Amino acid sequence: MKTSLTVFFEDPFWVGVFERVDDGKLSVCKVTFGAEPKDYDVWGFVLRHYDELVFSPAMDMETRKTADNPKRRLRNVRKQTERRGIGTKSQQALQLQREELKTEHRQISREQRDAEAQRRFEMKQLKKKEKRRGH
Repeated sequence: MKTSLTVFFEDPFWVGVFERVDDGKLSVCKVTFGAEPKDYDVWGFVLRHYDELVFSPAMDMETRKTADNPKRRLRNVRKQTERRGIGTKSQQALQLQREELKTEHRQISREQRDAEAQRRFEMKQLKKKEKRRGH
């Protein structure tokens, strides 16, 4: 399992994106830090809260074999350190997680709305019975 953290500025907050690759499957979690975090703040967050992170559902990911050319490795390292934002696979995983949470929220809202309508209906029926019984 390989895990990476990318911290970047997404106006108006500093955001961290955890990417976890396990058996060719990518899972992503987005964390908002607020003010610019120091290195020790990020490390402390990882140590304290990594177990509590909610990762997106795993997506298949293409893994490419990299050559052992030292110049190429150095170039890739430089490219990763300069990279801004999150990769497109990560964005897709976050979007998938957002959509699942949205459908879950819709289902819960519908159940609450139906329960409230049922409660009102029962109260109306009870009131009708009370009127009919007389005083």
